[in-house]
Formats: sequence, C-alpha cells, structure tokens
Amino acid sequence: MKVPGAHAAVIEPAKLRGYLLSRSHPIGRFKAPFFELLGYSASTWRQLEEDLRTQHLSQDAVAGKPSPYGQKFEVRATLKGPSGRAAQVVSIWVVLVDEDVPTFVTAYPGESR
Repeated sequence: MKVPGAHAAVIEPAKLRGYLLSRSHPIGRFKAPFFELLGYSASTWRQLEEDLRTQHLSQDAVAGKPSPYGQKFEVRATLKGPSGRAAQVVSIWVVLVDEDVPTFVTAYPGESR
C-alpha cells in the first residue's frame, strides 16, 4: 500500500531545516550528521524535501495503529542523497482525522537488512 494522498503530502520546511538538518535542535542534532553524509544540509533542505517525495512516497508503506488523531504510515526505503551515497531511511507520515493528505512527521536512519 502507498501512503494515501501522497501526491499532495505536506512537508513543513521548518521540520527539515530546523529539525532534521539542524545541529542545534535538541533531538535533530543527532540526526543531522546522518543526513549530512547523504549530502543534505539546512541550506539544501529543498533537495531533501524533493527526495522524500520522489524516493519515499513512491514506495510501499505500512500502516500503524490508528489513533484518535489519525493514521500513521511508515515507509522504509533507500534514500540516495546529493553526495551519491545511499542509506536505508524510515520516514513517518500521518493522515490526520478529517484530512485526506499526509503530513511528514519525521525521518531517521533505518537498520541495514
């Protein structure tokens, strides 16, 4: 199954710039070095946005347990960055109650299989 409504997914720039790619964010600072190895940085966050859309939202997703807030989806797929390096990445998306498009929640390194 694909993430429903993926064609219209919402990815907040602050979630990429100020969280995943930030070396000063309390949580994101632990993820930033991983994404930097793939060639992403806070100044090139748009490339990460595009790659999540084309490389992750095009892949199969697994639905999590529904919650009162909505339905989460997990995509585990290879992400090839601007550096030419590729790695397994998990991206999390949520379709909130009474909405029909997914919103990006987070991404993190996936385990090698």
